[in-house]
Amino acid sequence: MAPSDPHALPTSVDFAHSLLQSRVNSGDWVIDATAGNGHDTLFLAHLVMPGGRVFAFDLQAEAITSTRARLIAADALAVCTLIHDSHHHLGLRLPAEAKGRLAAVVFNLGWLPGHDKTCITKTDTTLAAVQVALEWLRPGGLLTIVAYPGHLGGDVESQAVATWATSLPSNTHEVRHLCPANRQGKSPECWAIRKRLS
Repeated sequence: MAPSDPHALPTSVDFAHSLLQSRVNSGDWVIDATAGNGHDTLFLAHLVMPGGRVFAFDLQAEAITSTRARLIAADALAVCTLIHDSHHHLGLRLPAEAKGRLAAVVFNLGWLPGHDKTCITKTDTTLAAVQVALEWLRPGGLLTIVAYPGHLGGDVESQAVATWATSLPSNTHEVRHLCPANRQGKSPECWAIRKRLS
């Protein structure tokens, strides 16, 4: 395996993290809409500590278990609320005071790494979730979506996210898209959406 290049351009996940790192601060409230194995949840926990809160959603019990173990090992569970439910229910599962208060919402689509690749995020629930997430962001808040068009079903979901994101009014939202331009196949891509200040 070739050594990694320390000067390589950011991956889609790296791009999302760099944007979040410069915009999320201690005391903020944020959501990891796809907890997975807890990497993004822990990343967000470190950004909001002390005094902040992370709400992490996942439909799979294995993801919640894995995320909890990662947070406990890093002594970061206290600032996190793990919710075993689909992200499209976030408007029903969050405390009412979170609406309009969220600094960031993070989506990392696809499947749970190391588990069943047929259990994937679905286009209809993803679109419902990102729309609600956008409504719950505070002015200046950031929504990031890492999409994976290379797997079965991922191409349809990625295209639906693209259609949704590019349709957002430019006077209320900033939208950026990062994807490899000279690679064969369908590489992961990142959408970053910032709610403009009122």
